[in-house]
Amino acid sequence: MNAARKSSQKRQDCSGAGGAGFVRSHLCDALLARGDWIICVDSYITGCRDDVWPLTNHPRFRLVEKDVCEFVEIDEPVDQIYNLACAASPPQYQADPIHTMMTCVAGTGNLLALAERHGASFLWRSAEHPQREDYRGNVSCIGPRACYDEGKRAAEALCFEMLRAGRVDARVARIFNTCGPRMQADDGRIVSNLVVQALSGKSLTIYGSGTQTRSFCYVSDLVRGLMALMDVRPNPAMPVNLGNPGEFSINALAEMIRTMVPAPAALVYKPLPKDDPQRRRPDISRAIGLLNWQPAVPLAEGLGYTIEWFANSLGELPRPRTVAPNRLHSTAASQPAPAGS
Repeated sequence: MNAARKSSQKRQDCSGAGGAGFVRSHLCDALLARGDWIICVDSYITGCRDDVWPLTNHPRFRLVEKDVCEFVEIDEPVDQIYNLACAASPPQYQADPIHTMMTCVAGTGNLLALAERHGASFLWRSAEHPQREDYRGNVSCIGPRACYDEGKRAAEALCFEMLRAGRVDARVARIFNTCGPRMQADDGRIVSNLVVQALSGKSLTIYGSGTQTRSFCYVSDLVRGLMALMDVRPNPAMPVNLGNPGEFSINALAEMIRTMVPAPAALVYKPLPKDDPQRRRPDISRAIGLLNWQPAVPLAEGLGYTIEWFANSLGELPRPRTVAPNRLHSTAASQPAPAGS
């Protein structure tokens, strides 16, 4: 994404990869809203061209089809690089695990080299860990999630080696579960799975006992956090968790969705996937202290926007009980507030 701010007399350009996906397309919207110039690079392996296609006529937006695993060069000034390239849900990243790992490692290496050539700041969207950023991780390096987990960890190491060497101003965001408009109906994430099943009048599928927990951040809050981490000075020189610390069991999430979609749906329990984590809840103390950031949209509100969007995008389906406008760039959503759930 190539960006310049209206408020700055000096043109500031940013470049980023993975721009045609769920979170990435909202980031494009937010950068354009503040006056940036954007080059959006995506291979469309998991990204959706429709998410950013309306932006292609914007004078400050350019779309490039390219795989970051291949050599990447941009012949324009670049000041910031957001690297959000990589499938984010198990069905997607396990469909081609070798490419998933190479996207994390080789793709990040290519983009770090691009940042070094242009003297650009760099932000890598890494994976969540269960709690605090100083947690060292306990993942299997040979299991079905390794292509994602170990790929993210290796990319983090590469970012901090480049930072310590003084070659790239690199930052790392550890992102937790996120929901909102433009999620793909078949991406395999828990929110989209349950919402689409509920709207379609199908049984809701729970993997495992449903007592495992997750924390869900609304996409506008996450985008604010990413931009705040990219812009903060000096460089934090450490990973920063971005997510909503409100913690919910999968059973509780399913019951919340069932109350919001007026179609009775039974719960169906299936075996838990191998190496699936039992708890995800971010400690965001670092983000609060360094970025003055915390989420403003509670889960029930964010689910309402997400359900409404799916109901509209999937066609003639039961209408959700909670209908709310997309609050992505509203003033209220842009102001820090106590983390809700």
